[in-house]
Formats: sequence, C-alpha cells, structure tokens
Amino acid sequence: MRSRWIRLQNSARKYNFHSVSTVLRERVKHLVKRSLPIAISSALFLTALAYAIDSIVFRYRLSTNRQPYGQFTVNSYDAVQQKNGKTEFLFNPPEAQTCVHALFPHDAFVPCWYLQRHTEQRTNI
Repeated sequence: MRSRWIRLQNSARKYNFHSVSTVLRERVKHLVKRSLPIAISSALFLTALAYAIDSIVFRYRLSTNRQPYGQFTVNSYDAVQQKNGKTEFLFNPPEAQTCVHALFPHDAFVPCWYLQRHTEQRTNI
C-alpha cells in the first residue's frame, strides 16, 4: 500500500499535476465570478418582465370586465398555544375569499392558483 502511494506521488511530480489543477481551479473561479452576476441579473430581469406582463394582462382583464377576480371557500382556524404545551384549535365558519386570476398577487389579493391549493388557513396565536 505504501509503495503504491509513493509511486503516485512520483508520477504526480513527474507530470506536475499540482500546477495543472491550480490553473484549472483559477479558470473555474474566473468563470464563476463572471457568470454568477450575469445569471442573477438575468433571473431578476426575467422575473420583473413576467410581473410586468402579468400586471398588463390583469389590468386589461380588469378594464374589459373579463373576470379578473375569483372566489374560493376557505376554512380558517386559530391555533392557541397553551401554557401546558398543548395546542387548542378554534375553528371559524367557512368563508368566501376573493382572489385574482393572475400569476402574481395584485390589488392585495392572492392568486387563485395559490388559494385553490391552500383552502385551509391556520393562524397561530
């Protein structure tokens, strides 16, 4: 086992693997330093563009009265933490909650695709 390790060390010295790996490491660092800010700024730009397009479509649907809003029945309950470590649940009657037919929230309403998947809402007290 030890002789095998010595042979590996000698071959590394012979071919100078250390300097090759250092050069590759520096190239990768340079590539990451250049591409990471570009990737982050591209993601931010695409998100802002998607929000702007979604907002324009929502405003168009609102102005032409083409069902910009929807409603879902939501079951809400309060979770009250007691001193003994137990939790008491207080259930409220189901109520209709307004949502928007859009990808992002608009006019202080959540999107309908989100509300449809989260019909139970818990409030921790």
